[in-house]
Amino acid sequence: MDPSKRYNISEWYLVKDIDLFIFVIMTDETFGKSYKLCSKKEITSLFEAKTSVKQFPFLLHFAEATLETEKRFQVVIAAPKRIFRKAHDRNRIKRLMREVFRKKKLILENHLEKTNKQVALFLIYTHKEELPFEQLLQKMEHILLKLTREIQ
Repeated sequence: MDPSKRYNISEWYLVKDIDLFIFVIMTDETFGKSYKLCSKKEITSLFEAKTSVKQFPFLLHFAEATLETEKRFQVVIAAPKRIFRKAHDRNRIKRLMREVFRKKKLILENHLEKTNKQVALFLIYTHKEELPFEQLLQKMEHILLKLTREIQ
């Protein structure tokens, strides 16, 4: 049955938005401050571990760690200044990377929950140009699947 016949149009939009809101809460695609790695000590130990996974256009450094949060991972997202000279370009790339990571983080979160591990991540964008959002989503999924295989 068409919802516009059951409700008047303004009520239908309200119900549709409530359903969408409930769906977002159930899948937990949030990416708040608790997911951001800020500890300089953890970041330096991350690069000392020298473990990384590459999937064009991303390079992901990772290390198992005991984090000061209840979250299973924390991440730093970076776009190199030598590739993207202008700050607004770097900010755009980092914004896209955060959004793509937010959409696909459940792959990693579910795996880490099963294995009962915590991981520190450093995600770097290595391509010289911005790629389409859909392509970035696919690449992020691939790199997170590679990471889950490496962590086992």
